[in-house]
Amino acid sequence: MRGHAPFLVTHPLVPAGPGRDRSQPHPPLAMNLALIGPSGVGKGTHAANLCARFDLHHIATGELFREHLNSRTALGLLARRYMEQGELVPDEVVDAMIEEWCEQHPPWQGILFDGFPRTAEQARFLDQLLQRFNLPLDAVIYLRASDPEITRRLSGRLICSQCNAPWHHTLHPPQVAGICDLCHGALRPRPDDTPALVEHRLRVFHRTTGPLLEYYVDSGHLAIINGEGTTAEVGGRLTEFVSALEDGQAPFATRTQAAGIVATERLSQLPPHLARPSLDVVLLGGPGSGKGTQAERLCAELKIPHIATGDLFRENLKHSTELGRLARTYMDRGELVPDDVTEAMVEERLSRPDTHAGFVLDGFPRTLPQATALMEMAARLNRRIGHVIHIKVSDDAIIRRLSARMICRECQAPYHLEFRPPRQPGVCDACGGALYQRADDNPNTIRARLATFHAQTEPLISYYRRAGLLHEVDGEGALGEITARCLAAVRGGSLAGTAS
Repeated sequence: MRGHAPFLVTHPLVPAGPGRDRSQPHPPLAMNLALIGPSGVGKGTHAANLCARFDLHHIATGELFREHLNSRTALGLLARRYMEQGELVPDEVVDAMIEEWCEQHPPWQGILFDGFPRTAEQARFLDQLLQRFNLPLDAVIYLRASDPEITRRLSGRLICSQCNAPWHHTLHPPQVAGICDLCHGALRPRPDDTPALVEHRLRVFHRTTGPLLEYYVDSGHLAIINGEGTTAEVGGRLTEFVSALEDGQAPFATRTQAAGIVATERLSQLPPHLARPSLDVVLLGGPGSGKGTQAERLCAELKIPHIATGDLFRENLKHSTELGRLARTYMDRGELVPDDVTEAMVEERLSRPDTHAGFVLDGFPRTLPQATALMEMAARLNRRIGHVIHIKVSDDAIIRRLSARMICRECQAPYHLEFRPPRQPGVCDACGGALYQRADDNPNTIRARLATFHAQTEPLISYYRRAGLLHEVDGEGALGEITARCLAAVRGGSLAGTAS
């Protein structure tokens, strides 16, 4: 990393305006593009061709992530530590990898971002980052294909067991069936390309991509290109658009044109008389807000289970469940575990008998698309989300809290040098394991995590407020007082209030 704080882009989150600022020192033919679309639409193939044709530097987040892991960079080691502890790698780690790459990129060469950004939050991050380097984002190209076409393509996809190179039975076949041309490794189908998983993955993709496309329609950067047909046909359409972009004649999508692919927000739940009577609670809060501790205390009082997504992810990996094995295939390939796997783990957990009377869900949802997913899960399980408690703590207080946080290396039990110290310094009370401080519990990375949290959570807060489910609880003060406020929110009392 360079001298500035990792993960942290210091500009305010202000979207870049449409068009190129010709006053900046930027060669007239250098373009910066993003190519997005569902898995299987052919982004990698077409990105490589566009880069060769228009002299663009190709950056694919999956390859960048694997490069950091394999090269054991500081960011790669941090990402690997999350993976080894059975945790999902946070978005801010990937954002930091993008930021570092852009720092080292020569400003006179154009960039093609392949598969990034994936969310509206990442779009804001990318705008802010490019502004910092005086680089425009000329266009975001959405390569569109129907769900049946994507399903057909993915059903023939193969991956090399040695080098992870992608192949396809018909669209990109190897010279020798079943053998990788590059390293001669064995080719095999991807375990996540079954029809059921593909259908679920596409639902998650549309849910996540709708707000992203809406963001770029509003900024005047979105182009929608038909991704169906032969590779040559699709490549011709892309080349035609980018050539027109060079000449200042490119057609961008209007809201009307994008209406068919921009998902609309859904706030509906099952009517009360159709849902089972249960106390289903969601806890929201930033890192270090104490939501895990409050979840445990609420569950003890209400006699319902605490479901923490971090624990759930580790449980699936440890017991090698079907979903755990699927998650492990991504991790073994040096890839991020996608949202659809996490959502499936959450839905399976909410369907277990011990949740009949209710649950406290901690760590999910983190984003607006996940909130929509949770509503859909609840409906499928004949449930209703009853309360969403947002534990509000100031950023300064969170930085103080996390800087003194300790974790057990063996059982992952959390401690705090001030609020929850171990009986013996450096030793876990529960299992005797050694305690350590997480690498990301330092002020600079905490601030970056908080910036990501606020960017992701503000739309989530608004969503639950419009749904009439939100309780905002002051999360500062004595532990018992905070618990009392949370209980009052669930029980409809008067202690919850609204945090200042």
